[in-house]
Amino acid sequence: MIRFIVVFLGLLVALFAIELLQPVQQHVIIPFTGSLAHVAVWIMQLFDGSVVAQLNSIRKGIDGPGIEIVAGCNGVEAVLILVSAVLAFPAPWKHKFAGIGIGFVAIQALNLVRIISLYYLLLWNRVWFDWFHLYLWQALIILDALVFWLVWLRWLPRATDGRQMTVSHA
Repeated sequence: MIRFIVVFLGLLVALFAIELLQPVQQHVIIPFTGSLAHVAVWIMQLFDGSVVAQLNSIRKGIDGPGIEIVAGCNGVEAVLILVSAVLAFPAPWKHKFAGIGIGFVAIQALNLVRIISLYYLLLWNRVWFDWFHLYLWQALIILDALVFWLVWLRWLPRATDGRQMTVSHA
């Protein structure tokens, strides 16, 4: 347990530090955030043709009200928490890669729901938008990472005697 906590915290600090590097921001985070806006708009245009994406913003028409997806709103932090937890837990690499890949999709799927709901909440009522944005959705995205990690732990193969598989490190 101590090993898991130390490795988890070390990975978390390292991944967050890497995320903050200017080249990573410029070449990975900013383009990813823009693509989130475009995917959200693609989904929204299935039932609302007035919505448009501009870089990392979603707007009602070209000059209408809208939201901007910024750092902390793109789900990257939740993914980094999940990646750190999965990598810190002793399991076969194929299970770690599957957990990271499926977890990334699960977190980003919920994040798309978050982005779309926040856009419509902003158009409807600023007070409700602020409450959902600052309190409810922040917690739910992190909770999504935690719940997925717990599900991933249950998905790991069990040893033949019924105990969860673990890898010991001397």
